[in-house]
Amino acid sequence: MARYVIDAPTLLHLVAEDVRVGPEHQIVAPNMIRSQALSLLLEAVTRGELAEKVALQRHERLTALKMRLLGDRVSRRMAWKIAREQGWESTYEAEYLAVTRLQADALVTVDPALAAKAEQLVPLAPLEALGPNQG
Repeated sequence: MARYVIDAPTLLHLVAEDVRVGPEHQIVAPNMIRSQALSLLLEAVTRGELAEKVALQRHERLTALKMRLLGDRVSRRMAWKIAREQGWESTYEAEYLAVTRLQADALVTVDPALAAKAEQLVPLAPLEALGPNQG
């Protein structure tokens, strides 16, 4: 079983595009992912990019996606360490990298900025890796 970390934009992409995660894969993420995704949905509605009804439907679908959510002391401490080493002002992105280092095979993200920050720190995998029969 391959374990992949996804971030909130990737979670929303999976839901919006009805991407099916292969049963042989496990999705892992920090506890905050659903709250971040909800916030991104609200921002899209506020900007007029998404109808509220659609946003709420996507929220329901993302809560149904099976994920292992982590927020233990060790992963938070690793996030702190990564953020300090990289000179970041926040631990939000570092939490995804920490969970990747500690619990997953690779990070999958549709966010080019996060991918650029992560490429020298953790293994990255393309979105297609989440599909069935990929490794």
